[in-house]
Amino acid sequence: MAANPLGKKYQGQSALLSKQLLTFYRRVSQSTLTVVDVETTGSIAYKSSVIEVSVIKANLTDGILQQETSLINPTGKVPPFITKITGITTAMVSQAPYPEAVWADYEPLLRQDVLTAHNLEFDYGFLQSEYKRLDVHFYRPPSHRFCTVLLSRLLLANLPSRSLPDLVKHFGFDVGTSHRAEADTRACWLLAEILLTRIQQEPEEKILELFRQQWIRLQDAAAMFGQRKKNVLDLLIKAGLEHRLSKRQQQPLFRRGDVEDVFYANRGEQLSMLEDS
Repeated sequence: MAANPLGKKYQGQSALLSKQLLTFYRRVSQSTLTVVDVETTGSIAYKSSVIEVSVIKANLTDGILQQETSLINPTGKVPPFITKITGITTAMVSQAPYPEAVWADYEPLLRQDVLTAHNLEFDYGFLQSEYKRLDVHFYRPPSHRFCTVLLSRLLLANLPSRSLPDLVKHFGFDVGTSHRAEADTRACWLLAEILLTRIQQEPEEKILELFRQQWIRLQDAAAMFGQRKKNVLDLLIKAGLEHRLSKRQQQPLFRRGDVEDVFYANRGEQLSMLEDS
């Protein structure tokens, strides 16, 4: 896939302007995806271990090309609450291969194409942590990372939930039990297929209007402007932009479209000043 639209200053998908974001997703839609899901012993990567991994290679032209799934022996017990969620027991993983063998086998797959997951930050963080324990540096550039949660928030904003189990029910995906890596990876691919097909087929104006409705963080707005958060916050408040606070961290959120309107107006003023000087 070609280089990302912001080059070295790329700060993440939400920090892209809408037209750049659409360009990014269109490039992703033409690429082969490496869809990954991990089941783990906990939610914090450096304190926990992966106990199951599944990877799908797929694209919109050919569909699923390959799927590999493996249990992993974490050399410890699977917590009861994880067994309750996933159905994976200590007995099941006790005979599974150890991490060094599994991650050596999966590394070539994971380093290819566009790394994709539903809540990629979680899976990517665990992949990096697992490889770090093996003294392997695992990195995929932002232009080769695709999170279906982020695109779901843009294209499926009318749904009450974009959690993977809820989306499986909404679309009627026949994938088996949720919270198992093989089923969740397949569900993520089917979701990506729907979302990226819309990116390819729906009119640009319709997609961009959906993008405008997204609530973005102040840090993403600051990245758009290339300025400090305080300066951008003052600028957006001065422009009278509506905002709300995030539920968890109580941080200000602004509509993407409103932020971009201020961005282009501000850039226009700067260009006018340069022309007059």
